[in-house]
Amino acid sequence: MKKILLLTENFPPIEGGSGRWFWELYSRLSKDNVLIMAHNVKGSAEFDSTHNLQILRVPMNSSEWGLKSVTGLKFYWRMVKQVRHIVKEYGIDEIHCGRVIHEGVIAWLVKKLTGTPFLCYVHGEDVETAATSREQALLVKRVCASSKMLICNSKNSEKLVVNLGFSNSNKCVVLHPGVDTTRFVPAPVNNDFRQHMGWSGKRVLLTVGRLQRRKGQDFLIKAMPELITQFPDLYYAVVGRGECEQELKQSVIYNKLEAHVGIYTDLDDEALIQCYQQCDVFILPNRTIGNDIEGFGMVLVEAQACAKPVIAGDSGGTAETMIIGKTGEIIDCSSPQKLASELSKVLINPDFESYGDSGLSHVQQELDWQAHVDKARELFAL
Repeated sequence: MKKILLLTENFPPIEGGSGRWFWELYSRLSKDNVLIMAHNVKGSAEFDSTHNLQILRVPMNSSEWGLKSVTGLKFYWRMVKQVRHIVKEYGIDEIHCGRVIHEGVIAWLVKKLTGTPFLCYVHGEDVETAATSREQALLVKRVCASSKMLICNSKNSEKLVVNLGFSNSNKCVVLHPGVDTTRFVPAPVNNDFRQHMGWSGKRVLLTVGRLQRRKGQDFLIKAMPELITQFPDLYYAVVGRGECEQELKQSVIYNKLEAHVGIYTDLDDEALIQCYQQCDVFILPNRTIGNDIEGFGMVLVEAQACAKPVIAGDSGGTAETMIIGKTGEIIDCSSPQKLASELSKVLINPDFESYGDSGLSHVQQELDWQAHVDKARELFAL
């Protein structure tokens, strides 16, 4: 029986799309096939008590990902020793790396010592960021050359791998993240929930995601004063946590938008799903920040599963989550002014509200986790 080691820093309870992807995929594979080595963070023990996966928790973060610094060398020396020991102890046949760097570098070094084959996931922003460092770019090239397969979360991420010269398309496989269509489902209007959230009588735009600049919450907040002159009932609900929380809250106060913007940082999973179900429109106003992009945009898939029309920025792989003009729209979110102008055109389109039903059908047919897992099993030869 084939034994896989999933090596990833990003795994629940750490929030984020890639960690959720790995949880949803590997938790659906046979427990006998999978061992997970993930970062040990606050809340790990509590989370691990809720499942029966084989999981080893170790410190897996480092301030340096190169090999030239003492910090980087110490990190890789420690990790390679641990992974090499695990490969031997558990009879690991193949390592799956959450990213090309740093997990891919660890597996590449372990392969040199043990011959254990590995594959790497590519998310887009990871390889773009690595390309800004000569040392990291060289490491990525060597990892890609040694990896048996590169699993890209979108065609856009595959294109980045090729265009940046890290590998050729023959080694890349596109495997879109999916959604649990038994949890993310449409629901009738819940007036009690909407009132509790402060949404009564409002047309609610919802963004779910980490509070960081490339997600675009900052520009949409700045666009709201112009938008509410045309749509007085418009309300922008921002759900997530992150480094820009205080900046966003200050922007709300500065623009006198307390009645039109809400920032929710402590919702549980049940409330999060209800937000998807009870909003009117889902928007991810993402943009490119330097080399930081949105590789795919799982939140757009989750919103469509709840039969909501979706809007995303013209950046990264978000267009691959939807059928443009049928389930969602792509707009320019590179400035508050452009965002306000293009968003208003979508919101006045009388056909836009009907996109939700088409989005639900699209997700059920193309992006359900079960179809995703079936394809993954084929790729992994399980």
